[in-house]
Amino acid sequence: MSYLTQKTVKKNIEFNGVALHSGLNVNICIKPADVNFGIVFKRVDIKENNLVYPNFMNVTNTSLNTTIENEFGVKVSTIEHLMGALFGLGIDNALIEIDNEEVPILDGSAKEFIEKIIYTGIHASEAPIKVIKINKEIKYSDGERFISIKPSTLSLEIDFELKYKNEIIGNQRNKVKVYEDDLTDVYNSRTYCLFEDIELIKKKGLAKGGSLENAIVVNEKEILNSDGLRNEKEFVNHKILDCIGDLYTAGYRLVANVECSQGGHYLTNQLLRKVFKNKENFSILEIKEKNLPHTLINKSLLRSIA
Repeated sequence: MSYLTQKTVKKNIEFNGVALHSGLNVNICIKPADVNFGIVFKRVDIKENNLVYPNFMNVTNTSLNTTIENEFGVKVSTIEHLMGALFGLGIDNALIEIDNEEVPILDGSAKEFIEKIIYTGIHASEAPIKVIKINKEIKYSDGERFISIKPSTLSLEIDFELKYKNEIIGNQRNKVKVYEDDLTDVYNSRTYCLFEDIELIKKKGLAKGGSLENAIVVNEKEILNSDGLRNEKEFVNHKILDCIGDLYTAGYRLVANVECSQGGHYLTNQLLRKVFKNKENFSILEIKEKNLPHTLINKSLLRSIA
């Protein structure tokens, strides 16, 4: 397979599961798409005006998930784990049919998306990929929380830091090279919450489908999940997964260095809005295989999970 040409899935891939926030049962089907089609969601439960594009300008909610919405008010929410999986596997083009508003949470990570896509197979075209190269450093902050993006020669590095008063989570930090490192731990890391926050979250009408089957729950000095953590940095690794998925709403994979402290969906979205306000901040490059010494998708991820 040529790693620097556009890719889609080989055939239809179906998933079924509960939605984390609505608690409803949802079906999705990832379908092959032609070159330059991009990633497009289609609400098949709605007959008209049902295409929703996962672009940062279409993000209308960043509270506990990333929600996109088209001009007719049609929404698709909790897209971040699926988008992260598509980014990591180098899927440039796909039509994602969904029969409700929210992508199913599955096990709370991107693990099942990645395993099934790899098992079904990936089709490589002859068309070269495009990438976004960051030309200038851009920062966005919200109190003590901040995120920045700056130029990189060839990679996408994400340096992410968490700061929690909770003893179990505490201060965690991890730095990854998205196209080069083994990201199995990142893609297998589940969403999480503090036990004391559950009641407040549910009062907002959210997390109706949440359970120990799809989220890590931390109660003071104890992890309530019987199987514990999947890796020692699972909390910060999950935030990196979210960040990768949210960065893919830029439209293409990126060449950049990203640094974030105590961020999330909101900060990543605000950063992208700031970057794309000025054309001097970025370049969109068509990549020819001979130009690069390595791939712009994560081959170690393909090897380790396959």
